[in-house]
Amino acid sequence: MLKELHLKHVGPAERFDVEFGDRLNIFTGDNGLGKSFLLDVSWWALTNNWSDHPAFPRSHSKESPEISYAITTSDGEVESIGSKFDASRQTWKANYRRREKHSYLSVYARAEGGFSVWDPTRPRSLARSDYNFTPDTLWNGLKAKNRGNVLCNGLIQDWVTWQNQSDRTTFDLLFRVIRQLFHPDEAIEPAEPTRVFLNDVRDIPTIQLPYERLPITHASSGIKRILGLAYILVWTWYEHLKAAELRNEKPLNQLILLMDEVELHLHPQWQRSILPSVLEVISGLQKQMQVQAIATTHAPLVLASIEPLFDEQNDKLFLFELNEQEVNLAEVPWSKQGDTVGWLTSEVFGLKQARSKEAEVAIEAAEAYMRYDDLSQFPENLQNRDQIHQELQRVLPGHDPFWPRWIVTAGVVEV
Repeated sequence: MLKELHLKHVGPAERFDVEFGDRLNIFTGDNGLGKSFLLDVSWWALTNNWSDHPAFPRSHSKESPEISYAITTSDGEVESIGSKFDASRQTWKANYRRREKHSYLSVYARAEGGFSVWDPTRPRSLARSDYNFTPDTLWNGLKAKNRGNVLCNGLIQDWVTWQNQSDRTTFDLLFRVIRQLFHPDEAIEPAEPTRVFLNDVRDIPTIQLPYERLPITHASSGIKRILGLAYILVWTWYEHLKAAELRNEKPLNQLILLMDEVELHLHPQWQRSILPSVLEVISGLQKQMQVQAIATTHAPLVLASIEPLFDEQNDKLFLFELNEQEVNLAEVPWSKQGDTVGWLTSEVFGLKQARSKEAEVAIEAAEAYMRYDDLSQFPENLQNRDQIHQELQRVLPGHDPFWPRWIVTAGVVEV
């Protein structure tokens, strides 16, 4: 498992220091402060491969850039690894002592819809670094770079193959995972594959939804996100079992999942169940499977959904913040907020109120008026009681809980 990550003079801040929880790690914060960047570097620390472009040192820093990290090996020891940036080759070089003892599967679900997979049972000669899927190769198949041999058949072909096998164990596993990740109040069932396109001879998997039978190529972005995640988790485990069998080795019992923007494309009802479901799915692949998840999110519902599951001994919450033009990353003490409004107005998301900006300003002016404060700092349309009342009527619904306080305290009489 990934224990620590330390960055100096690389990325959006001069220094990042992270001590990961053993099970669940959630990173949140404003756009552009380094959440996806941290996942990219974590992936490189776990696999010695970049899913896309390597991290680049800060251009204005005169200090030597460094990335160091600590990983738990198969024998339970923690190995600390340092790496330096080779400017002449534009690459990072890590000092490994026992890389083959890093016994975990790794899956990276990226925000653009692609995935990366790393399996240590595959020797370097079998190109573990080639398992970077774009949305297209995830669905239609992946070939090795410069060699042409097929690394993955893709979701469409594997789905149909597994469904038509006499032993449907793998297909049943796939659909069990899909159901676990799917909308909790909507049914989904597999239907018979069918020819869809004139210029594509393949049979396309179809799903039966409550309202229609649908080829998966025509599914919504949210449903495709769920199908892709379910497939890559099952495919990774299925191929790992095959590789372990060929090498006469025991399957691994550790899986590390990196997931960027957990809530991507998902309706709030799906956001409320996705992360707990993912943890349940991975744990169900094998008895005593150890899971470490490192995820980013902007969604208060995702954080609310894990309140019943959060274990302060094994889980951590981190926040990226911009303070005086400097990016800071810090662990945030866990505290239940109860609902999305509580999370939105907590230090994690930092909103003063879970309302529109106009409603927030109007209420702030109303509260200043009730305290007899100077209203000159507010916009011209919020300089007296009548103006404030008119603006509150415009921006607040009639049932808003702020109304009784305003009407009673400010002496406003409704006609």
